[in-house]
Amino acid sequence: MSLVLLGGFVNVLKQKTEPAEAFNGAGVGTEASPIRCTLLGTPRSPAFSKDGDFLIGGVSSIHYQLYAVIYNYTTKPEPPRCTGSFNARGLRFFRTMIFAIEEINNSTELLPGIKLGYRLYDSCVSVPVSVHVAFQLSNGQDPVVYTGDNCSQSGVVVAAVGDSGSSPSISMSHIMGPFNIPLVSHFATCACLSDKQQFPTFFRTIPSDHYQADALAKLVKHFGWTWIGVVHSDSDYGNNGMASFLEAALREGICVEYIESFYRTNQQSKIRRVADVIRSSTAVVVVAFTAIGEMKVLLEELVRDPPPPRQWIASEAWITDSNLMRFSFCAGAIGVAIQKSVIPGLRDFLLDLSPSEVAASPMLTEFWEDAFNCSLTETADPNKRVCDGTEDLKTLKSPYTETSQLRISNMMYKAVYAIGHAIHNALCEEKNATVRCDKHIGLEPKQVFIELQNVNFSKNGYHVSFDANGDPVAFYELVNWQKSESGVIELVTVGYYDASLPRGQEFHINRNITWLDGGTQVPVSVCSESCPPGTRKVLQKGKPICCYDCIPCPEGEISNITDSPDCIPCPGEFWPNPKRDACFPKPVEFLSFDEVLSIILAVFSVGGAFLAIITGMLFYHHRTTPIVRANNSELSFLLLFSLTLCFLCSLTFIGAPSEWSCMLRHTAFGITFVLCISCVLGKTIVVLMAFKATLPGSNAMKWFGPPQQRMTVLSLTLIQVIICIIWLVVSPPFPVKNLTTYKEKIILECALGSAVGFWAVLGYIGLLAVFCFVLAVLARKLPDNFNEAKMITFSMLIFCAVWITFIPAYVSSPGKFTVAVEIFAILASSFGLILCIFAPKCFIILFQPEKNTKKYLMNKQ
Repeated sequence: MSLVLLGGFVNVLKQKTEPAEAFNGAGVGTEASPIRCTLLGTPRSPAFSKDGDFLIGGVSSIHYQLYAVIYNYTTKPEPPRCTGSFNARGLRFFRTMIFAIEEINNSTELLPGIKLGYRLYDSCVSVPVSVHVAFQLSNGQDPVVYTGDNCSQSGVVVAAVGDSGSSPSISMSHIMGPFNIPLVSHFATCACLSDKQQFPTFFRTIPSDHYQADALAKLVKHFGWTWIGVVHSDSDYGNNGMASFLEAALREGICVEYIESFYRTNQQSKIRRVADVIRSSTAVVVVAFTAIGEMKVLLEELVRDPPPPRQWIASEAWITDSNLMRFSFCAGAIGVAIQKSVIPGLRDFLLDLSPSEVAASPMLTEFWEDAFNCSLTETADPNKRVCDGTEDLKTLKSPYTETSQLRISNMMYKAVYAIGHAIHNALCEEKNATVRCDKHIGLEPKQVFIELQNVNFSKNGYHVSFDANGDPVAFYELVNWQKSESGVIELVTVGYYDASLPRGQEFHINRNITWLDGGTQVPVSVCSESCPPGTRKVLQKGKPICCYDCIPCPEGEISNITDSPDCIPCPGEFWPNPKRDACFPKPVEFLSFDEVLSIILAVFSVGGAFLAIITGMLFYHHRTTPIVRANNSELSFLLLFSLTLCFLCSLTFIGAPSEWSCMLRHTAFGITFVLCISCVLGKTIVVLMAFKATLPGSNAMKWFGPPQQRMTVLSLTLIQVIICIIWLVVSPPFPVKNLTTYKEKIILECALGSAVGFWAVLGYIGLLAVFCFVLAVLARKLPDNFNEAKMITFSMLIFCAVWITFIPAYVSSPGKFTVAVEIFAILASSFGLILCIFAPKCFIILFQPEKNTKKYLMNKQ
């Protein structure tokens, strides 16, 4: 027994047929009393009905408002009535369902010999009405639902199609589910309805919003829109659909400027506030996940003060509604829609309405009077004429007669056929190529529910089946509102979305899209412009991740992609180009021979060497003169030779450093300079010894003659050679790429290897120079007319000054200038020695030969 009990809806009466017997001590004797359950409420009249062997229920919306009834609690309340504007599209859905049932009834292959009846109700998109209809479809229309042991089955449906909204469908499924009455919706898309724990008997021929939300998010991402506004219906359809969309948008990296929800019955101030948010927003793209009713009231509010151009992204609920296409500022809207289809014979059926058929149906009467603006009966309204029979549906421009864009109608059509196939599989069997159906079998809704899970057929080329959640395979068309040459907005299919294809291949666009204001360029809707290569994104404080500033990459780093979140450093030997979007090899810098500075230094170096050679040749030519022979001419020639080497060793500092050149330049410099200073030291000692030799009884020159002078020079030079050998063996200089002094270039230089070795070489040279300077100072006032000690003093003064200033200059000079400073020190000290020591002698030899005599040199001051 299937009995629905509703508080205040079912009255249980117990009638006694005979008085109870008296209690006699042995037991109680009573006679059973029959129980009758009757409906106290007033049954709702269906919009369309027809009897048959088995009944199918149908629920959809033809009106959008509910008539408000004030109950006085003195009379029986009437069921809620639908009112408001007439939805001709909803009527087309009902007539499509009737057409499908009539096709099945006339079919010899599907349910032969069985007639299906129907009860179709207008729910006016109202949950209370849908609940009332669900109870009525479950209980039937018999006022007495239970008598004795039998439940009335009069008017009880075996399955139902509907509702057109998600919220009504949720309520209906909650009521009909416990009684295993399957509900197949043609337009309820809420993803929540896929939950078989809550809605075990719910099926649908339209894809779930889970796929629609994913398709819309990928559509937005496909066109590069990362900054959008969203509005949605404050209903199960809008709330659940928007939740799925926002989840998908987050995965795609899309940011939302605002989220506004509303319902068509909200106060006008609420609708106005939503419209103002759209007008004042910076997002060009608006995603509207709304039902037709909500979109209608929103666009009516926006048209009063049209916003700046907005690119509308539409859900399938309203994108195909022809009534909304009158809002011209929405031209260019794009969205997903149910696949357009063809139902043979439907248009003829829709147009085949006789006057008697119209007059017999209050719903068709209302449609006729609304469509032709006339009245089928006498009316007191002087502005409304009486229909005269000249009205012709074939010339009527109405959503009812629009069959070129059959989308949801096909969902209704497939839902009816799915139920028909389920009933067929439960009642019929094929024997000897003949199908026989037994209509006398007591068909329970549960049987239809079980068979619905397994239906698998095609009708008019469109496949029908359900997965484990009662959902079909998701396939959408991508449609666009385009203005025709006449200025009328038309719905144009521009592509499709197939959820069964591999990820990333779901979308296919096969024709041009018209955007807002009729443009052909894809509009831009971003919070911040893309960051070009060479910059990185820095999020703006307190704003979504799509709002950011573009900051140039730091020194030494690049970004080579658009919208890079970070800059990457170039490898050590690379450096960014000026745009900082690519790394190039750093220029290698060293003191090369083709530089002006190198050429100048090389000229001075070679010039100094030639000067020393020429001086030597001059001295050799005048080797017998007193001024040459004074102070040991052998040391003079050795000094000139060492100066030549000093000048030439500076050339080893020019050019690209190599292992051999690094070792050669420092050791050659150290040894030649020690040789040079040793010679100068020898000459200084000779001056001192020569003065002492002139004193009575002195034999100083005996102890510092030419052999001792040679030995002194050799010994002092050998010490430097040993220091250099130890340096080269322990840790020799080597070429190195200096990446730290300059970030943007590589300095190719010689590393010291052992800093102790380098400073030991310099220290030894300095020690000899200081010692020589001290001796020269002591000998500067000796009473010779030509005292060489004075020139040595000046030369050592210059030498020491040069090398004392060399140390800080060497340490602080960057890159190749370090080498230049060292060459300059070598040349300066070398020129100081050759000019101070040999220039005066050369002057006398060449220009004052009268002074180049022993008498003049020995003359006392």
